Amino acid sequence: MDKDTVGGVCLNRGCIPSKALISAAHRYEIVRESDELGIKAEGVHIDFGRVQEWKKSVVNKLTNGVSSLLKGNRIAKIAGEASFIHENEVRVTHGEGETFYRFNHCIIATGSRPVELKAFPYGGRILSSTEALDLQEIPKRLVVIGGGYIGMELGQTYAKFGTEVTILEGADSILPGFEKEMPRFLGRSLKKLGVQVFTQAIAQSAEQTDTEVTVTFTAKGEERKVTADYLLVTVGRRPNIDQLGLEALQLKTTERGLIAVDQQCRTSIPHIYAIGDIVEGPALAHKASYEGKVAAEVIAGEESAVNYKAIPAVVFSDPEIASVGLNETQAKDQGYTVMIGKFPYAANGRALSQHAGDGFVKIIGDKESGLVLGAQIVGPEASNLIAEVALAIEAGIPLKEIAHTIHAHPSLGEIVMEAAEGALGEAIHQISNSK
Repeated sequence: MDKDTVGGVCLNRGCIPSKALISAAHRYEIVRESDELGIKAEGVHIDFGRVQEWKKSVVNKLTNGVSSLLKGNRIAKIAGEASFIHENEVRVTHGEGETFYRFNHCIIATGSRPVELKAFPYGGRILSSTEALDLQEIPKRLVVIGGGYIGMELGQTYAKFGTEVTILEGADSILPGFEKEMPRFLGRSLKKLGVQVFTQAIAQSAEQTDTEVTVTFTAKGEERKVTADYLLVTVGRRPNIDQLGLEALQLKTTERGLIAVDQQCRTSIPHIYAIGDIVEGPALAHKASYEGKVAAEVIAGEESAVNYKAIPAVVFSDPEIASVGLNETQAKDQGYTVMIGKFPYAANGRALSQHAGDGFVKIIGDKESGLVLGAQIVGPEASNLIAEVALAIEAGIPLKEIAHTIHAHPSLGEIVMEAAEGALGEAIHQISNSK
């Protein structure tokens, strides 16, 4: 049962619509800035209404596909908002009133919503990511509170469309969850686009009119003001568990107020399961999908359990940023004797032929066992390249197997192979660290 269109936040108000806009913005940028390749395009303009129509068509194709899968597997969809009456029954409220349903098993997968700050309530000129994805015009000026992955993706997207963007981040750098060398490449790209980034910045208040909003903030102790068409607040997401009637179940929760589950995704009531943003772990769609499979397999009587050893994290910025497993600092803190391999996009023929030489692949291995511990990738197709390393970590594949696997030439995948060779001291196309 769901109160909205099938597919949840990711498909309707998150991952998919944002990537459609990112793709459109990137194509527009390529058309405008291909002089170096001998391509000059004149009279290029954006019909943003058509961009939004195309974005919606992508979402509709996928939601229709999910609906067809439900129908094909004889799964009934019940529209409405559910709340628990007791551990075997829910009440579903809908336009016609309410209906009660009894169940043998239940999976709670209610996702999350954008965090709303008291000083910046959503409405008018103050937007959450949901409203930012549905703007019908390209704003001339945009202020973004929050330099995490959502703020970076949407801020950079509108900057490519021509918006004057200002980003306010409270930490010492943008993307504070990643190793510091990774956001530096993104910082250069933002600077090229004319994006102003303030770190150690605290937003204090906002005053809005019918046409603009003025934000007061402090940056490194100095008070400033910035005026824009819109203010986008991207400071995290809040789990949707406050209206489920969980008090009727007395489910155990974590210190953070999330639903506590075991390795089979079971809650403290064995026939009720919980997955996704409402349980511990990163709020990622692919993690939620994986947990949903585990819960379904357990209900079906199969032996299944979650294993979070290799959950990729991706920022669909330009350049893309991706990581999986342990970074160098984490590996050393856990007592590993590490071997590091790093190879730049600038030394890869395919990357240079795509006019995309910014970035690197860095692989961390365990010197004792030879196993892959983690990787960080910055550059084009990082979101796809990270899958090879994730598989290696999940399957316990040693670095030498990546290094000795024949990768197609010329391809970006060779950068992963070259990084693995570097970690082993077998580098051919760069000076080996061991020499």
